[in-house]
Amino acid sequence: MRVVAITKPGGPDVLALVERPLPEPSRGEVRVRVRATAVNRADLLQRMGGYPAPGDAPPDVPGLEIAGEVEALGPGVETLATGDRVFGLVGGGGYAEAVISHERALARIPDGVGFEDAAAIPEAFITAYDAMVVQGGLRGGEPVLVHAAGSGVGTAAIQLGRALGAFVIGTARTQDKLDRARELGLDLGVVPDGGRFADRVAPAPAVVLELVGGAYLAEDVRCVQPLGRIALVGLLAGARTELELGLVLRKRVRIFGTVLRARALEEKLAAARVFEREIVPLVARGRIRPVIDCVLPLADAARAHQRMSENAGFGKIVLRV
Repeated sequence: MRVVAITKPGGPDVLALVERPLPEPSRGEVRVRVRATAVNRADLLQRMGGYPAPGDAPPDVPGLEIAGEVEALGPGVETLATGDRVFGLVGGGGYAEAVISHERALARIPDGVGFEDAAAIPEAFITAYDAMVVQGGLRGGEPVLVHAAGSGVGTAAIQLGRALGAFVIGTARTQDKLDRARELGLDLGVVPDGGRFADRVAPAPAVVLELVGGAYLAEDVRCVQPLGRIALVGLLAGARTELELGLVLRKRVRIFGTVLRARALEEKLAAARVFEREIVPLVARGRIRPVIDCVLPLADAARAHQRMSENAGFGKIVLRV
């Protein structure tokens, strides 16, 4: 099978299309013929040598989400059959014509949803729902602040917030991205001025989905309401900042970090079941949808990485396999 491999740590040019043996599923696993995958920030970090794959994933093949068809079953598989159209998260290896997954890590793609759209859903929507709702406890009617509103996770979070009945506030680098985000359910958009935004965020959010990191975290603490929850998901603006800890104490703010890839298998399977129960039905009913920036062939993975690194897109970058 063809895969896109990282030949050495470096820029997009270190990605190469190579041949690898077809993997065989073990007990409880299936092999999926991948039809589409999507690009995530973690892929770029892995390519540069800063985010190694977990032990059960190929160390040099990126790709955290896939959509395709089940083509082979391991012993003991009970929930899926060959030919089923499925999508979900994988620990890595998604930039390939085939990948192995635990059967319970996958969900069936709703009728009418194509592979390219399906591939753009799992990472963004599971990340947003898990951070905002499962861990952050977002409830209908509460305000939520979503940073990087034009990103894959940002566009997913806006739609989920709307579906939950939340008042959705978003930030982005440009007004154009905020204007496009309004079509997804954004209620208030703010372009930060020199990294400052707290004074223009109203009402005070109960939950903050922090996808930027760095100095944004101090602004989050300034604008979040008492007993607010700040979910730290991304570090685009850096991994260090200064916080006014007295304000954290007075407001009784809860700040927590979250990742999906490094979780134990049972935790990942639990997240997949939440995805199947809470998110997939919304996709099936058309309440939420993936936002795709562009679709490129697998062989153009380097160009896809370059586009993501330029932060010029809106929504997900999909690779057609």
